[in-house]
Amino acid sequence: MRHDEFLKTVSEKGGPTDRDQTSQLVHVVMEDLGKRLKGGEAENLAAQLPAELKAPLTAETQNQIADDVDEFLRRVASKLEPGLGTEEVLPQVKAVFSTLADSVSEGEIKDLRAQLPTGFAPLFA
Repeated sequence: MRHDEFLKTVSEKGGPTDRDQTSQLVHVVMEDLGKRLKGGEAENLAAQLPAELKAPLTAETQNQIADDVDEFLRRVASKLEPGLGTEEVLPQVKAVFSTLADSVSEGEIKDLRAQLPTGFAPLFA
């Protein structure tokens, strides 16, 4: 899937309708997701995604994050817009995860989900 198709699909699944906002959302989600992944998983996932999504997913980070889904949503919301709550950002983040699941192999999604707490499972639906 090409980058523009990825963004369009995110919008269609409940993400922002504005392309710039969708791009920012995807970037923030990928960056925070990449901080959670270990053992080369971020690189494995990035290998199946458009080139534009590889950098935020595989960005070097000094601190690995191991939080729950609520904290993940709070962090994403705070990076997108001041005052944005987790309830407003949840459908948008779900749109990104759902598009991600549609864009890479089933085996890669299985590997990804294995590294995330069980609370992340509904994001893939």
